[in-house]
Amino acid sequence: MSKRRLLAISIALIVTVAATAMWSASTIVREGDADANSIEDSGSAAGNASEHKGGNKVVKILAAPFKAFGRLFSHKDDNKLQRMTEKDAERFQSVGVSRIEDSRTPEPKRLALANSAKEHLANGRSYLLNGQLNEAISELSTAASLDPKLTEAHNLLGVAFDKKGLADRAKDSYERAVKVEPEDAQTLNNLGFSLYQSGNYRAAVDRLKRAAKIAPTDERILNNLGLALCRLGKFDDAYKNFARATGPLTGNLNTARMLERFGRDDDAIKYYEAARRIDPNSTIALRRLVDIYKRNGRLEESQAMSNALAGISNSSTAQSSSAAR
Repeated sequence: MSKRRLLAISIALIVTVAATAMWSASTIVREGDADANSIEDSGSAAGNASEHKGGNKVVKILAAPFKAFGRLFSHKDDNKLQRMTEKDAERFQSVGVSRIEDSRTPEPKRLALANSAKEHLANGRSYLLNGQLNEAISELSTAASLDPKLTEAHNLLGVAFDKKGLADRAKDSYERAVKVEPEDAQTLNNLGFSLYQSGNYRAAVDRLKRAAKIAPTDERILNNLGLALCRLGKFDDAYKNFARATGPLTGNLNTARMLERFGRDDDAIKYYEAARRIDPNSTIALRRLVDIYKRNGRLEESQAMSNALAGISNSSTAQSSSAAR
């Protein structure tokens, strides 16, 4: 069998395996609360104060082979995949295989033995940031036991339990933290969001309102309060908090997103159209309106939104061409 044929078979095998993995990854449920993820897509912060959400790393890693093949076999005349040439085969032979390093591959972090509550707290915080939840829980539990008034230990312990999916234990830890420090806005936010995730929306609103009173400009707190109010059907109040968090444009978009999630298309349209009045070129609002109008049989309006999107795209292309001259 010729070298070229072996290379072609190898490429086909790699692409097949990668495609299968990509399909599997696409079926993985996105981490975190679905409502919070929905408004985070528009750039709004939500969730626990200590959370740092990134994209789905599995999907990003598995997409890499396709991007690599695209770069390897693309040509300057266009962006389409081209038939492999002898020169391409030589280039493929020169491509090395490297190990992907991410937060899961390094050896687990081991910290020095601690004696005091604050030392255990520092270790627990470090483990939590490193994603070592079991070690974090152990250290933070010890810190909270040695010093029951150490608010941060209870709060971070709640975050660790939340990340482990232990909602009841997380709520208990947040409540202990709030009992020690009742005016701590971030702890109240974490407790409120934990109650929200467990479906206790009225209690969530109560804690989040208290947090917002202490920290009236905190985007995350205001967005969490907006989410909880949506769950109580108080969309006008939710909009006010979304708008306080990130401004009227995003406030309308976030309220519309939630209404759309609850199947209230007519009300969602009102908020998307309100977003367009603020920014006629809001591509998020236009794209959603294209889909909602089409879904509800309002084809002329859907086409009008599609035409508006096309106009924005053509305008951007013309400006780019003009700038390049």
